[in-house]
Amino acid sequence: MNVAKLLDKRRVQWTELEYLCDAMESRGRTDKAGGAHHRGAEGISRFSTLYRAACADLALADAYQLPPGTVTYLHRLVARAHNQLYRANKFEPNRWTDVVFREAPQQIFADPCVRAAAIIFFGLFALAMYLGRNEDLFPNFAERMVGSAQLEQMEEMYERPLAGSLDHYVRMSGFYIMHNTGIGLQCFAYGILIIPCLFNLAYNAVTLGTVFGYMARPDVTGGDNFYHFVTAHGPFELTAITLAAAAGLRLGVGLFSTGGLNRVDSLRESAMRAVPMMAASAVLFSLAAFTEGFLSPSPAPYIVKAMWAIGSSGLISFYFVILGFPRDSLGVHRRDEAMDPDTGSATHAA
Repeated sequence: MNVAKLLDKRRVQWTELEYLCDAMESRGRTDKAGGAHHRGAEGISRFSTLYRAACADLALADAYQLPPGTVTYLHRLVARAHNQLYRANKFEPNRWTDVVFREAPQQIFADPCVRAAAIIFFGLFALAMYLGRNEDLFPNFAERMVGSAQLEQMEEMYERPLAGSLDHYVRMSGFYIMHNTGIGLQCFAYGILIIPCLFNLAYNAVTLGTVFGYMARPDVTGGDNFYHFVTAHGPFELTAITLAAAAGLRLGVGLFSTGGLNRVDSLRESAMRAVPMMAASAVLFSLAAFTEGFLSPSPAPYIVKAMWAIGSSGLISFYFVILGFPRDSLGVHRRDEAMDPDTGSATHAA
């Protein structure tokens, strides 16, 4: 059988692929083309099979110089199918709700880079705070870690009670947004090299923990005012630093541990996994900046700031732990509904 006759017998499949393209272009669903085998995951599989077959037919038609009309038709059919198979996502509110409140927290919760960053940061923070607080057991620890000059500056800064005008709060909010963004970007950027990221994360944890512990000493001037200032925004800011570092670590791990992929593809996959962490970190940094600019320096009673800190800690725990805890065996992504089993490419046929 010659190639022309073989391709002529494939016209039935070409027609079927046309029907599927029509259905996907009009409603985004393969089952609109009719037939039980066009529904759900089976429809996705059928579409990808017909698409690969059409690509092979086009290669044969080009190689054997079949009539230009046939070659042109196959070019257009393959292009239509390709556009549907690799088309950009449409904005679907229900889908985005699922991404934000199910997929993202589960992906963050399950990522070992997040766990490593959280253990390093909060573990060293708590240890340094304990060592900095107990001058009798660990004399001069705070001075060695932070420096006597900086500790004296902290005492002078918080010697007077907090107060400020609305204009002051607005200006400081903008300053803290830039400052917090710089911290997050620094932690994220160092992550690609792993070791500098871990060092930077540990340094911030030890420095902040030591200052918190030192200012908690009963004989230190301005300790009460210090905690009046840091209590409200602390949960947002500390968690944001951890997530920014975890996102950078995810890129670094993808660069050095490819899992069988080439380095570029591994880095691209790791970048996609880092997006939810960086997005969550940016949101938390923004919340921390607004809190630090408006509520933290205000003369509001400490109970108000403490309740805000408790509420924000509860929200953080609910989102990253309660929503993040895996609930089914499908994992974070339902690949059987959205991925081509052979190409690994996302589709929207359902």
